[in-house]
Amino acid sequence: MADPASVPREHKAGAPKRVACLVLTISDSKMAETDTSGQLIRELLTVAGHEVVQSAIVKDEPGQVRDVICRACEDPRVQALILTGGTGIASRDSTFEAVEGMLDKRLPGFGELFRLLSYAEIGAAAMLSRAQAGVRQGRLIFSLPGSPNACRLALEKLILPELGHLLREVSR
Repeated sequence: MADPASVPREHKAGAPKRVACLVLTISDSKMAETDTSGQLIRELLTVAGHEVVQSAIVKDEPGQVRDVICRACEDPRVQALILTGGTGIASRDSTFEAVEGMLDKRLPGFGELFRLLSYAEIGAAAMLSRAQAGVRQGRLIFSLPGSPNACRLALEKLILPELGHLLREVSR
């Protein structure tokens, strides 16, 4: 009987080791100096051998979020977008809706796994997260909460272990 883990292992072996990423912070209050989540994401990507080709901060306004995503998806340098902020249920949290409507394909397992892992750390409050992932125009898009702890969890447990593999699959 074949080893069920062999196929993902084979796919990962042929996956890109370096992915070019855009990091977008969505916040009504953060500035470059106070953007701890965006800084953490950039550091974790760089340490893992990926490239941050662009980063930005925009207000939690759907139009601004969509504009950055549209421009990034037209930029041949950008292979993945990692967004942080605006995924909760407060009245100003609109990132989920802005991103959801732009995705060509959704990866519901990302949000499900993120909330499962988050539940182990913070309990039932994990249900407040509307973290999501998907694909638009061949680019991977991850939408994470604004908390540095949530970003670290998502990057270390989900995104970084599979980023090259996901890009390989999306590029086929």
